[in-house]
Amino acid sequence: MSIPLIPAYRFGETYESLDVTEITNFRSGDPLARVGSVNAGVIRRDLRRIDAAFTEFQKSSVGQMLAICARAADLFMQGDVPVSEGALQSPQDYVEMLSATGGLPHALVRGNMEKIAHVLREMPTVLKGLTRGLDVEQLQEGVWQQDGLTLSYAPSTTHLGVVLPSNSPGVNSLWLPAVALRVPVLLKPGREDPWTPWRIINALLAAGCPGSAFGFYPTDHEGADVVSSSCKRVILFGDAKTVERHTANPNVSVHGPGYSKVILGADEAENWESHIDLMADSVVHNGGRSCVNASTIVVPAHGRDVARRLAERLAEVKPTSQDDPAAQLAAFLNLQVADAIEAMLNQGLGTPGAEDVSEPLRGSRVVDCDGLRYLLPTVVYCEKLDHPLAKSEYLFPYVSVVEIAQDEVLDWIGPTLVGTVISSDETFRRASAACADIDRLNLGAVPTPTVQWDQPHEGNLFEWLYHRRAIQVVS
Repeated sequence: MSIPLIPAYRFGETYESLDVTEITNFRSGDPLARVGSVNAGVIRRDLRRIDAAFTEFQKSSVGQMLAICARAADLFMQGDVPVSEGALQSPQDYVEMLSATGGLPHALVRGNMEKIAHVLREMPTVLKGLTRGLDVEQLQEGVWQQDGLTLSYAPSTTHLGVVLPSNSPGVNSLWLPAVALRVPVLLKPGREDPWTPWRIINALLAAGCPGSAFGFYPTDHEGADVVSSSCKRVILFGDAKTVERHTANPNVSVHGPGYSKVILGADEAENWESHIDLMADSVVHNGGRSCVNASTIVVPAHGRDVARRLAERLAEVKPTSQDDPAAQLAAFLNLQVADAIEAMLNQGLGTPGAEDVSEPLRGSRVVDCDGLRYLLPTVVYCEKLDHPLAKSEYLFPYVSVVEIAQDEVLDWIGPTLVGTVISSDETFRRASAACADIDRLNLGAVPTPTVQWDQPHEGNLFEWLYHRRAIQVVS
């Protein structure tokens, strides 16, 4: 395939900007695509006319959009879809391009593809979960009867702005329900991954979705700031500093570090060995790059033994070629990011109370393989609960193991996107269910990255985009 020119897309119109950036193969340096970059002024102008796109998109029914999403699932997963004017992108093209610009091995790219296709295909189930059983096909009626109640929901916004990362393509699944709900999305792609949102858009367009559903704006930091500050509803992916900067803005839903955890109850203290595979899967899934990866294991006893056994299990995970179907680790194409993580870990390990139990099995954490740089899985045992590494998260398979009495765990864990609580103790299970710090609770032996799409993943997108209003109807 020749080098494509990926354009901006402005709610039904492609826009070939004079400002073109180039993304390259990090291994060879060869150009893989040219991307038309728009400035903040273009985004501001389009936001002034976003209401017209909303009105046009609302002419489609939810039923029509569900059918379109189902068709788009197959196109995204298996079809040749446009990538630039006159050029098609095959699924294999997509896998190779994203791997070469984002560092994920082919197997992990395909796993993320399957996640996105699954959400598109199962959108009726996803919406049923998000709406808690509403008949979503009645949304366009404005007022309807269901289960003896008179219901009315109205849009809270005319659009959804999304500032996307480059590290994990599967996060694109989180904005997809907005399309089914007929709310236009304004997407700022990650610099190294314009491929995923652009392929989704083109699959949906080919399946019959109106162009008024999408704005696609490759842009700089100023343009991203316009999306995050000017859109009425925003999903923003970022690090801890990004989360802190936007916490006070009620219109921004920030998806940052998850600090997800596996927690063993006291009744499972002696059964810890039977849960090692679950712990390992929770840590290493998707190369450790997701907010749903476990970054802390909490046990009531045998903490050091758990850490050592888990380190042995994760020491089996090695970097390999990008096209190896068994590859589990993602490369760091930006060497400065890898070096910065290594420096932070070394600084933390220099503080008494934490031990890198993986080091005797692993040697150096930083390794090069097939011309790319990797950070090898790392298990840190923290004796001190206030140690900075006890509740840290990094973009590779990193996990701390801490030992805490069961009656102290829920007061200690802090913000936890996914908490897997393994216990048959009904009192502890009820306390976990009542814990406000756990956003998504798995009661039982469920790896933290396992997602049921009929349950809200991180916040409820339907409640973000629509609000229920009180209504009285007099005949």
